[in-house]
Amino acid sequence: MSNAVVNNKIASYDYIIAGAGGAGLSLLHYIMEAPNLASKSILVIDKSFQKTNDRTWCFWDANISAFENLVHHRWNTISIHAEGFDKELSTAPFSYKMIQGIDFYNSVLSKAKSKTNIHFQESTILDITAIDSTNPSKGAKVAWEGGSAVGEYIFSSLLPFQMNQLATAAAYSNSLDSSTDSKNKAPFLWQHFKGRVVQFETPVFNKSIAKLMDFNVPQQGATAFMYQLPLNEKEALVEYTIFSANVLEISEYDKVLDTYLANEFSGMKYSITHQEIGAIPMTQIALASTVAPIYTIGALGAAIKASTGYAFQFIQEQCKNIVTQLEKGFSIQTKVHTTRHQFYDAVLLDILFYHKMEGAEIFKRIFANNEAATVFKFLSNTSTIMEDIQIMRSLPTNIFLPAAIKVLLRRA
Repeated sequence: MSNAVVNNKIASYDYIIAGAGGAGLSLLHYIMEAPNLASKSILVIDKSFQKTNDRTWCFWDANISAFENLVHHRWNTISIHAEGFDKELSTAPFSYKMIQGIDFYNSVLSKAKSKTNIHFQESTILDITAIDSTNPSKGAKVAWEGGSAVGEYIFSSLLPFQMNQLATAAAYSNSLDSSTDSKNKAPFLWQHFKGRVVQFETPVFNKSIAKLMDFNVPQQGATAFMYQLPLNEKEALVEYTIFSANVLEISEYDKVLDTYLANEFSGMKYSITHQEIGAIPMTQIALASTVAPIYTIGALGAAIKASTGYAFQFIQEQCKNIVTQLEKGFSIQTKVHTTRHQFYDAVLLDILFYHKMEGAEIFKRIFANNEAATVFKFLSNTSTIMEDIQIMRSLPTNIFLPAAIKVLLRRA
């Protein structure tokens, strides 16, 4: 398709990317890297391209990632803490890597803006509809405030809320599952969090160790832990994270963070240089349907791992797969999680959602009985069946087995 406007006709593009967040820009990056797609006309639509450092992505990686040059910090040792339990683990062969949102946004956008075939529209999207639902080859129309365009393929990552609008996010989750049988409905939790980058006047951190999970914090009747990710000896990202059905008032996150920092670093002065807040859906309930020629990606396209909320690596896998399919002319398939790992996620999510075992105890047992690398492979969907069995054996049979049977019956 040409991107030219002829005789006042609507502009048309090969690809329209709706949403310039982590998923949309990841897809744009891989398209730009694909020689066979170099001449494709692309429109990227977002309500604002004035990006801020609104989030931090952390992920395990045993290889050189596509965004290795953007890695802000990495750790090769982690620690896990719970009542009566403190353990340090080497992450080898993995590294735990951090990328700052602003570095990612600026890197992809600066390259894209140098391309004459890539166009940008700063507007709020109003609607995305197929031109002919019986004939996907006719493309779809995207309408925004003040205009519209047609694309042969539409890739949307636009959730019906912004991740920092927690009240809206909570209301949305309640609308997804209309099941009247609360005991059998598919679980839906939020991984919600508030983090601070704190700067101390004197050295206080071991910069080589990431405190991945510290469960010695208020659990909010759910699963809660503190991240402590040191960037150097004086500076760290400290983030309070909760897995629960409902989000908190912002003041509640601040209260826990204040208390934690006061207890951990009694009497020591620090300044807050950055803050971030958000909510990530943890569920296997479909947030949207994908029907050609409109394809959902990112959180909207089920790229998030349901049992943990981890997303960055799965979004990369999803976007790379899509670009390979575009290059080869295959039908677009956005699924990124295997059936086997989806089953494990569903079981763990069921245990967490229905409080059959406290999250702190689950993760304590998993890390106590397994090498960190085995856990990371399990959480990144790259584990073998034998490694899966080893992880699952960390949980009591009388907890795991009934949950597994329930998930199987719910899927039948």
